[in-house]
Amino acid sequence: METFDLGTADVRELNRRLQRRSGNAAETAFEVLNPMGRHSLAVGLMHTLDVWIRGHAGYYCAGMNERANVVVDGNAGVGVAENMMSGTVRVRGDASQSAGATAHGGLLVIEGDASARCGISLKGADIVVGGSVGHMSAFMAQAGRLVVCGDAGANLGDSIYEAELFVRGTVESLGADCEEKEPSAEHVRDLQALLDRAGVDADAGTFRCYGSARRLYHFKVDNAGSY
Repeated sequence: METFDLGTADVRELNRRLQRRSGNAAETAFEVLNPMGRHSLAVGLMHTLDVWIRGHAGYYCAGMNERANVVVDGNAGVGVAENMMSGTVRVRGDASQSAGATAHGGLLVIEGDASARCGISLKGADIVVGGSVGHMSAFMAQAGRLVVCGDAGANLGDSIYEAELFVRGTVESLGADCEEKEPSAEHVRDLQALLDRAGVDADAGTFRCYGSARRLYHFKVDNAGSY
């Protein structure tokens, strides 16, 4: 495992090394020391490699990830795993706002809580939160799944499209065009597989399911005054 110490090296040097790593099998695992909340750590990774960040990360950690597996041994700032395409990002602490924003694929696991707008404009990734999420989570979520093992704040799933939301705890309120749905046996089976993959010890049958009521898909002249 190669070690990067951000106490002596800068973030650009780290990202350049990760992005340009050679095909040498000995260079597929990296450990990042002393991150100290720096922004844009391990961004734009397009190779299969493992990155362990030993401490707290700042804004946009593991953004635009593709193929890599990134673990943050601490908390993460705004926009962790933003626009992720594939791979896995795991935050062992809490995450700030907009975790997994616009993520197209892959798996984001937040073992603690996530703040507001978790999964905003989600486009196909899976997000599993071990704790609770803040207000406006899954706002305009288009595809993918957001799984919350704790509670959800106000306006969950506001203006949602076809993403699937699962919450084990309480929901403060649902956003526009979001409604509770009866989960099918297939939903429960697939959710259990996702929980197992995320390393979460929970029974899929204890979660409630939410999705789009599909009332906002088309313009209705009777509602013109509200638009």
